[in-house]
Amino acid sequence: MAQQRRVQLCTQRPTSTVCVLGTELSLDIQGSAPKDAIAFHVQGTPGVKVYVVHETQSVKLPSSVTRWPLATGTEVLLTMEAISKDVGDEKVRISYFGEASGVPVGRAMLYLTCVEVSLDADTGRSGSVSRTLVDKATWTWGPDGHGAILLVNCDRDDPKSRLMGDGGEPKSQLTDNRDTTVCSYEDLKDMSQMVLRTRGPRTIFTGHGLVLHVGFSDADKVGVFYGGNSVALEEYKHVLGGEKLAYAVKPSQHQEESIFYVEGLAFPDAGFSGLVAFHVTLLESPEKGLLETPIFTDTVVFRVAPWIMTPNTLAPLEVFVCSVEDNEDFVAAVSALAEEAKCPVTICPLPENRNDRWIQDEVEFGYVQAPHKMFPVVFDSPRDRGLKDFPVRSILGPDFGYVAQETPENTSSLDSFGNLEVSPPVTVRSKEYPLGRILIGSSFPRFGGRRMAKAVRNFLAAQRVQAPVELFSDWLQVGHVDEFLSFIPAPDRKGFRLLLASPSACYQLLREKQEMGYGEATMFHGLHGVPKLSINEILGNEALRKFNAYAQSCISWNRDILKRELGLAEQDIIDIPQLFQADDQARAMAYFPDMVNMLVLGRHLGIPKPFGPLVAGQCCLEERVRALLQPLGLSCTFINDFFSYHKLAGEVHCGTNVRRKPFAFKWWRMVP
Repeated sequence: MAQQRRVQLCTQRPTSTVCVLGTELSLDIQGSAPKDAIAFHVQGTPGVKVYVVHETQSVKLPSSVTRWPLATGTEVLLTMEAISKDVGDEKVRISYFGEASGVPVGRAMLYLTCVEVSLDADTGRSGSVSRTLVDKATWTWGPDGHGAILLVNCDRDDPKSRLMGDGGEPKSQLTDNRDTTVCSYEDLKDMSQMVLRTRGPRTIFTGHGLVLHVGFSDADKVGVFYGGNSVALEEYKHVLGGEKLAYAVKPSQHQEESIFYVEGLAFPDAGFSGLVAFHVTLLESPEKGLLETPIFTDTVVFRVAPWIMTPNTLAPLEVFVCSVEDNEDFVAAVSALAEEAKCPVTICPLPENRNDRWIQDEVEFGYVQAPHKMFPVVFDSPRDRGLKDFPVRSILGPDFGYVAQETPENTSSLDSFGNLEVSPPVTVRSKEYPLGRILIGSSFPRFGGRRMAKAVRNFLAAQRVQAPVELFSDWLQVGHVDEFLSFIPAPDRKGFRLLLASPSACYQLLREKQEMGYGEATMFHGLHGVPKLSINEILGNEALRKFNAYAQSCISWNRDILKRELGLAEQDIIDIPQLFQADDQARAMAYFPDMVNMLVLGRHLGIPKPFGPLVAGQCCLEERVRALLQPLGLSCTFINDFFSYHKLAGEVHCGTNVRRKPFAFKWWRMVP
C-alpha cells in the first residue's frame, strides 16, 4: 500500500508541495471549499494522475463526470510517476461550484514537484544493492524471503587497535566495532551498504530537510559511516549509532546517490531480536519560526547475522592444540593425524597457553555470513584460565572475528565449551534444521546442580538458526556433553552417525571375551605404575557394575532426548564400549580413556587409546571400535593421551579444537 499524505488547499493563494515518487497525496477538498459550494471539478496536467473516490468507488480522471458532489467521504487522490525537471512543473486545479451557478465560486491551485527519496539495501540478498518492489520495512525467512543482512564487525582489520591496561600497557586488541573510525578499506568490506537516492530539482532540497535516523532502542546495536563523494578513508565519519540518533543529509548538486556503510555492534541476544530499522525522512520547512514537518519516510530493515557453529561432519580447515610441559608425544600424534587429513595445525605455545592444555574448553569456532561477506568468528568461553588471552591475542585479526558473553554469575565446569556441541543437519517431524541443533549439558532432570551460564544459553538460543537442546551432563565429574557423545560422517542414511559411550556395550564385549576363555587378559599394558586389571576382576567388581548401570541409565536418558530432538532412529546411533567410575561425590569419570571424546578430521579419527585387554595380542576395545567404524569408510588412529590428558580428566577432543568449513547452506533460506 502506497504511503499517503493529506494536503491542505487554499482558495486565496496557490499552494506548493512535494510529491515523492511512489506515494499518494490526498487533497482536503472540504476544508478549502467556500461555504456555499456544493460541487467541485478537478483537473491536472499530464504528469499527474488524479482519482476521485466517491461512494467507496475510485474513478480515474478524466471521466464522463465533470462535477462531483462535495459529499462526506469524497476525496481526491494524486500520484506522479515521473521525476520533475523543474520546481512546480505540474499542477492540479480544483474549481468549486454553488447550487445554481455555472461559474466557479472559488478555485484552489496546487503546484507539484515530484522527487525521489529512497533508502535501499540488499533486500534481495544478491550481494549488491538494487531497487526492489518488496517491502523493505519487513524481513522474512525462507527460500523466497527478503530483507537486508548486517554483520557484526567483530574482526580486527587494524593491527594498531589495542585496548590499554590500567598501567598503560597493551592489554588486548579491539574489535573493529568497538571504535567509531574506519581503519581500512577491508573494514568497509565487512559493512553492509545502505544507499540513499535523491532525484529531482536540486533546489527543492534546499528548502526541505532530509534526515537519516534510527530508533533509540536500536542505536546501540549499529554504527553508520559516511564519506560523501570521497574515497579517502579519513573522510569517512561516524554519523549514526550509539548516542547519535539522527544525521542531517545534504544532497549535493551532483550526487543522486549517497552510500552509507553499516556495521553491527551486537549479536542477537535476550532482549534483542537482531532486527534493526533505519529511516530517512523528508521534512518540509514551513514559515519562519515554526518547526519542520515530516512529509515522507522510507524505511529499510536489517537483520544482524547470527553466529553459527560447525559440526564434526564439515571439512576441517585448521587444527589447534596446546604445547605444554608433558605432552610432546600427544602434539606429535595430533600433528601426524592432521597431516594425513591434509589439514594445517596451529600449536599454541606454552607462553601463550600458560600451561592450560584444554583448548576445546576455552573456545568454539563458528562463522558469520551475509550475501556480500563471510568470515570465521571465535566464541570465547567464560572459563578464563590460562588460555583466556589466546583468542584475542592470537586468533582475532583481519577477517577473523571474536565474541564473548559477560557472565556475572559464578562459572562452573559446565560453562566450558567441551559442553557445547552441534549436530549435523537433521529433520525432526517434518521440521528441518539445515544447520543442525546446538547441544549443551545441564543438571536437568535434577533440581539444583550445575548448569551453563544463563547469558551463554540466552545468546545461543537468540541466534535462532540452531535451536539448542539441553542434555543431562551433571552426572559427570567434569559435566561435558563431549564425554558421552560425538558425531562422525557416514556415507549413508542421514550422512552421519551419533556415537554414544556405552557401559552396556562394554560389559557385553568383556563377557564375550570371558566366555571365549580370555578372562585373565589384562588392561593398561605398557602404562608404568597403573594396575593391570583382568577381565575377570572387572566383571567381578560389583560396585563398578552398579555404578556403570547408573551411568548407562543417564546416557539412555540422553539417548531418548537425542532421538526425539534430532529425529534419529536406532540405526543412526553406534554404541562405543566405555566404562565409568565414581569420584568422591558419586559423579562419573572415565575408567579408561574415553573413546567417544575423539578428534574428527573428515574420514580420519583421532581416538583416545583405551589400553583395553589384550586378546591374541590385540586390544579388544580398539578392535571392536574399528569393526564398528571402518565399514563407514573411516580411518581409526588411537592416540595415547593417558597421562597427559586422561589422568587429568580429559581426552583427545578436550585437548584439541578445529576450525571447519562453513555450511554451503545460507542461513537466511531456512525457516526457524
